[in-house]
Amino acid sequence: MPPRLTFIANASTPAVRAAAFPLDEGIDDVGRQDAAALASQFTNFSAVLSSPAKRAIETATALNLRPEIDPSLRDLDLGDWSGQSLKSVAASDPHGFESWLSDTNFAPHGGETVDQLFARASVWLEDISARDGRILAVTHPSFIRAAILAAIHAGPTSFWNIDVAPLAVVQLTSNGRRWALRSIAN
Repeated sequence: MPPRLTFIANASTPAVRAAAFPLDEGIDDVGRQDAAALASQFTNFSAVLSSPAKRAIETATALNLRPEIDPSLRDLDLGDWSGQSLKSVAASDPHGFESWLSDTNFAPHGGETVDQLFARASVWLEDISARDGRILAVTHPSFIRAAILAAIHAGPTSFWNIDVAPLAVVQLTSNGRRWALRSIAN
């Protein structure tokens, strides 16, 4: 049976609420409560995977899941911008910030480019397509966006055209040859 893949975005964090780029922080109390309220929806998976980030692991825990850590599911590396507010980055480096939002191969923060994230998500989807059953991956909005684009062959230039909220659920299906987007629930 070809895999059926469900992504869940990490729950809200202090950085999300402050409109800031995240550090390796945990989820906030509201995120923990919201995740716990959804826990009954996430049962009967043949595999449960998680990003190694604290916010993804805490989300999985709040969902009553015991995931296997998969380093490929990590968030977009934001380098020097990690922990800073979007407003302060846009003020201190307006050209870099604007270029980052418009050029998928630009990383003024010294971290990972959107193109690199897209390539990582594409390889991960190819690897996971060899597995059978229902797979759940707790990861980050950026990785989920990149995986959606890889699945539908849209390319990384559409990265900023997809919104993925905390605890959003995205489902992809495979027929063994290709992935298809089944649903997005924010």
